[in-house]
Amino acid sequence: MKVLKYKKLKNNRYKVYFDEMELTLYEDVILKYGLLIKKEIDHKDLDEISKDNTYYEVYYTALNSINAHFKSVYDTKEYLKDKGYPYEMIDPVVEKLLKQGYLNDSMFIKSFINHKMITTNYGPRRIVRDLMEHKVPESIVEEEISVFDEDMQMEKANKIASRFYKTNHTRGGNVLKQKITNDLVQYGYDMSIINKVLAEYDFSNDADLAKKEYDKLYRKLSRKYEGKELELKIREKMYQKGLKYEE
Repeated sequence: MKVLKYKKLKNNRYKVYFDEMELTLYEDVILKYGLLIKKEIDHKDLDEISKDNTYYEVYYTALNSINAHFKSVYDTKEYLKDKGYPYEMIDPVVEKLLKQGYLNDSMFIKSFINHKMITTNYGPRRIVRDLMEHKVPESIVEEEISVFDEDMQMEKANKIASRFYKTNHTRGGNVLKQKITNDLVQYGYDMSIINKVLAEYDFSNDADLAKKEYDKLYRKLSRKYEGKELELKIREKMYQKGLKYEE
């Protein structure tokens, strides 16, 4: 089967025109089989050429994906599986990418942690939990997360606490303290850090705040209730906010 001509395409591919058919082949395959020199191949070589071409399709698909968004080894395998590539092609391709340094779980972990530390207020526990979804080695994660030291944790946790403290100023001390605690836990901070952060805020019941909230609720609820029922409704609402007011 004779090679008649070539047409260069994008992404390391060529359209190869034979006297009996035309194929789109990767440059790596063309060089491997010396098609630029031989100008002719046997029909029995087609299966091997097709197999190698699929291999390089898997390889370049994985490489382009990694270049677009750094991935763990697990992520890369799952990506290729979702693309429908045969399993027997995926492992050799991943092995090659590992040897070439395009895949590296240790570097992925460092990059992931640094990105989260820069772009979010997540604590170590949240970052580790998110990282483990990428099926990376836990031992490396535990080692690398140590870069997130206590001073940095305190700074980020305090930003969260300060924001909630200001935006929930109508809540009483205990309710507000519990809310901030819950939020910091969800963000992934240990109680040792949380307690140090909370110690910087005043959660004592503010009498002036309670008086203002009482008056506000009285004006609102007195349109609908009166007497003991009104008083009960007001105290119920204030209790929900952690406030207590005695005239």
